Amino acid sequence: MAKKSDPKQTKYLLPESEIPTKWVNIAADLPGEPLPPLSPQTGEPLGPEDLAPLFAMALIEQEVSAEPEIEIPEEVRDAYRLWRPTPLIRARRLEQALDTPAHIYFKYEGVSPAGSHKPNTAVPQAFYNAQQGIKKLATETGAGQWGSSLSFACQMFGLECEVFMVGVSYDQKPYRRAMMETWGATVHRSPSDLTEAGRSQAEHSTGSLGIAISEAVEVAAQSDDTNYALGSVLSHVCLHQTVIGEEAIAQLEMAGEYPDVVIGCVGGGSNFAGIAFPLLRKKLKEGLDTRFVAVEPAACPTLTQGTYAYDFGDTVGMTPMMPMYTLGHDFVPPPVHAGGLRYHGDAPILCALVKEGLIDAKAIPQTEAFESAVQFAKAEGIIPAPEPTHAIRAVIEEAEAAKAEGDERVILFNLCGHGHLDLAAYQAFLSGELEDLEFSEEDMKKALESLPDAPAVA
Repeated sequence: MAKKSDPKQTKYLLPESEIPTKWVNIAADLPGEPLPPLSPQTGEPLGPEDLAPLFAMALIEQEVSAEPEIEIPEEVRDAYRLWRPTPLIRARRLEQALDTPAHIYFKYEGVSPAGSHKPNTAVPQAFYNAQQGIKKLATETGAGQWGSSLSFACQMFGLECEVFMVGVSYDQKPYRRAMMETWGATVHRSPSDLTEAGRSQAEHSTGSLGIAISEAVEVAAQSDDTNYALGSVLSHVCLHQTVIGEEAIAQLEMAGEYPDVVIGCVGGGSNFAGIAFPLLRKKLKEGLDTRFVAVEPAACPTLTQGTYAYDFGDTVGMTPMMPMYTLGHDFVPPPVHAGGLRYHGDAPILCALVKEGLIDAKAIPQTEAFESAVQFAKAEGIIPAPEPTHAIRAVIEEAEAAKAEGDERVILFNLCGHGHLDLAAYQAFLSGELEDLEFSEEDMKKALESLPDAPAVA
């Protein structure tokens, strides 16, 4: 049951002095040994030295660490001061509009320079690479949130940045490209003719994150002074995002509340991990009843319809094989506007938690997501990015269930970015032109036939 808090307070703010000093490593709380990533060439477990051509050694150490907490460097915390701590907001007007007894809170990550949660990991990735003497980072981006965040972070630490942007988003979101270029990045439409990987996938004109990853990895692998940076999926990325949940715990204490349910959208898993993992640790350690719900697009339903298996993180098969729920690395998702959620797999650590039943998953069609986004915007004033519209739909459904059951439950979700540069999607919805793109089980089955020859996962 929710405790009574100030009936008028809306924002819960922390001073800069309370920016978290440590990241939360949920891997330390899980039973047993994690399944290792496997070499794409040999199928054998990878060691840190195998990842060194692509990643800074400090990031590799974080990727495999079993330490429960990892200290945030002071240089990173200083950069975080530009936008952190982010506000926790009580969505009182949405509660009123829904006539629900539920208490709805959201962590608003749209206040960052790039307008999303992605700088939380872009900044430490750029910092560690600069410390190691790397001159350039290559990466992919879907909707452009990650590409713009890494461009911003590279500028802070004096690195060049080369971005391969998924074709459909490159066309739909030109102003995200402008953001990246303003911060000094070079941006290519993917698939491109600049890489062997891109040329081999030219028939998939709308592109995919898997294809763009292949292109960026190829560029990074060809130069000693260039590394690869990833905005989601990997454990060190999820780790960096836990500043979100750490702040939220302190802010909820200010409100005298604790969540009964935590909700976030999922593409690769980073923003969901950021809000959920610190609270999941509290559940595991303290025996709390909090539920966790990961929400994905119905057109790319990795967690709800994918197969749990070893698969490549990219389309061409250049990246390590990882244990995850996958639609098959050859699967090219339909061009939904939530470009950041168009990925064939998910973070291995998140997939393991779903498989263990610690996290629930559900899929939402994009028209229902945007319907809820407009409802949220009318109540709270913030226009969400297309990705968290899926979480908002699940929040509204949860609040409606609370009303039906007369339950004053506390709901927390991560509003991971604003939609100011996604207004073409809203225009399509408001004009009745936005459609629910169909998920093709036939395409998935065909893609799953190409799963790599790797050990079965239990």
